[in-house]
Amino acid sequence: MTQKAATQHFSHVENWIFDLDNTLYPHDTNLFSQIDVRMTAYVEQLLNVPRDEARKVQKDFYQRYGTTLKGLMECHNIDADDFLQKVHDIDYTWLKPNPDLGEIIKSLPGRRFIFTNGDRAHAENAAAQLGILDAFDDIFDIVAADMTPKPERYTYDKFINNFNINPQKSAMFEDLARNLSVPKTLGMNTVLVVPNNFEPDFSEIWESDPEFTDQVDFVTDDLSSFLRTIHL
Repeated sequence: MTQKAATQHFSHVENWIFDLDNTLYPHDTNLFSQIDVRMTAYVEQLLNVPRDEARKVQKDFYQRYGTTLKGLMECHNIDADDFLQKVHDIDYTWLKPNPDLGEIIKSLPGRRFIFTNGDRAHAENAAAQLGILDAFDDIFDIVAADMTPKPERYTYDKFINNFNINPQKSAMFEDLARNLSVPKTLGMNTVLVVPNNFEPDFSEIWESDPEFTDQVDFVTDDLSSFLRTIHL
């Protein structure tokens, strides 16, 4: 696709919507591994089960409810704020600052949002470490979504209503194809951000979304380069 052709696909976009983890920073940074370990430890302590069993429970909740948090709330009535605080108590210096990405995002015409299944503090800490926080107009987090995670339709509707979004003038960037299904249905341009030099066996099987590939309009393993390509 030529730059002109790619630009034309996005020339109508007024709302630029970005997932956070493994989207605004590279998958190989592996920051989410810290959160993953803390979630397993939380389940282990809560249920008083061995770590291997806790991880199975954690991944089962992820599959059935969209996030470990949602499963724990539904099945064990946990304090969501306590969970979010504990699992996001991580070392953000793992993230390499990427101010160039911030400048590219700032230059996009219209409004720019972070839309995450994490909480606002995590999004702000990660974006600040990346040097891109001031590139965004606002953040929509799991608390704003009433603890209902993507890919639930309710969450997208809440986001759209909160910010008066026209989906047909929007583009969404995600690292999980399942989270692009509703945006695609609503008329958004959908962009899947995959790890650099991505091959399917790089991801755990529970992270794979082969049944949702039809919901993806574009795929990139380099967000900065892709945004430059479509820049007006």
